[in-house]
Amino acid sequence: VHGDRIKFMESKESEEVKTPLTETTKPEDPQASERKAGEVAIDSASKFRTMEMLSRFEKEMKEATKSRLFWDTQPVPRKGDSTLTETPGPIERKTVDDVRKVPYQLPDAFEWSDVDVADDAQLLEVYTLLAENYVEDDDSMFRFDYSTDFLRWALTCPGVYKDWIIGVRVTKSRKLVGFITGVPVHVVVQKEKIKMAEINFLCVHKRLRAQRLAPVLIKEVTRRVNLRNIWQAIYTAGVTLPTPISEARYHHRSLNPRKLIDVGFSSLGHNQTMSRVVKLYKVPEELTIPELRPMKPKDVAGIHDLLNGYLEKFDVHFRFTHEDIKHWFTPRKDVIYTYVVEREKKITDLLSFYCLPSTILKHPKHKVLRAAYSFYNVATTVPLTELINNGLILASKEEFDVYNALDIMDNGPVFKELKFNPGDGYLHYYLYNWRIPGPGLEPSMIGTVLL
Repeated sequence: VHGDRIKFMESKESEEVKTPLTETTKPEDPQASERKAGEVAIDSASKFRTMEMLSRFEKEMKEATKSRLFWDTQPVPRKGDSTLTETPGPIERKTVDDVRKVPYQLPDAFEWSDVDVADDAQLLEVYTLLAENYVEDDDSMFRFDYSTDFLRWALTCPGVYKDWIIGVRVTKSRKLVGFITGVPVHVVVQKEKIKMAEINFLCVHKRLRAQRLAPVLIKEVTRRVNLRNIWQAIYTAGVTLPTPISEARYHHRSLNPRKLIDVGFSSLGHNQTMSRVVKLYKVPEELTIPELRPMKPKDVAGIHDLLNGYLEKFDVHFRFTHEDIKHWFTPRKDVIYTYVVEREKKITDLLSFYCLPSTILKHPKHKVLRAAYSFYNVATTVPLTELINNGLILASKEEFDVYNALDIMDNGPVFKELKFNPGDGYLHYYLYNWRIPGPGLEPSMIGTVLL
């Protein structure tokens, strides 16, 4: 799954911040300077409530982890495995001749169905399944709302195989009750170029979880990927599975604190007032980079060269073709927003974020929480902090309520100055059938954003 499915938790000033891949660090003394005092006020004024937004994918995967038999049959690294000290490479080697030629058996009353997301009616079925079963918060206050436009963007990328968009239907009624997807991606892992599948949107109807459809869906998409002579996959999840190559943390920047507090997404800190919080998070009205403009079709080649060159320094990153750039970055209202700086007919800077709103349930006034998610940013002629700050301004102009970003790539150092607050959940990155020696990678060495 992807980085959108996270837990928005309170930021705990008094606790140490720990990750398995970094040393424990203590928060700085809030009284050290006027600046630090301001940061504590910001942190206090923006305590995010626990949304517990766990996708059905993660719930299904939690069920799958209860069965050692399932993971023992999968070519994934395991903690304590002596092979983790070996050279990088595939864990298992097979050929297409070794791959099962017929689909895996489903329980009685269910059947496989290839889903055509180019068809409006079938896309609406996917939207409905995900909206009602994919992501939820424990208090039934918020629900992720992947729009049909977003789903079509995510699942119609260049080179996509239609038989990798997999559904499970009830045989009699034809109702769509299960779903999983794969899209082809070119991944570079520590300089090794590998064609992989990006796995996403695993969802089973909440009334059918006892049928244990999730492991069958995973095996079936794996079978279909293998039949294309592709043997590796990349995916993310908020839960710990065998075995993450890295873990990243989401940070959140309030853009409309009054609304976030009103709907219960965040809350006022001790001795804070609404007017002070609104002032703290107010962004400038005008851009500070006047040359920053929306991407145009003629920018594809320039973005291609700029982005691929930038990503080369990360241990794990995508390699984009010109067709990929056109698909993933061409602006689409309420889906993807891309801006560039062009100097002397050359693209020098890139800013992008995508839109993933949540439905606000049971609120008398507000119905939608608009969230922007940082995508890819490259700064060569301006500081990255200034570039992302202009992203906040643009997102505010588009009436987003919050701006989210992972601490991957070069994002981490900008968070404090731009008043981002850390979430309490972590996003784990995984590679299927590929071994990376050692304890794992720092998030700053990850150069991939998965939807």
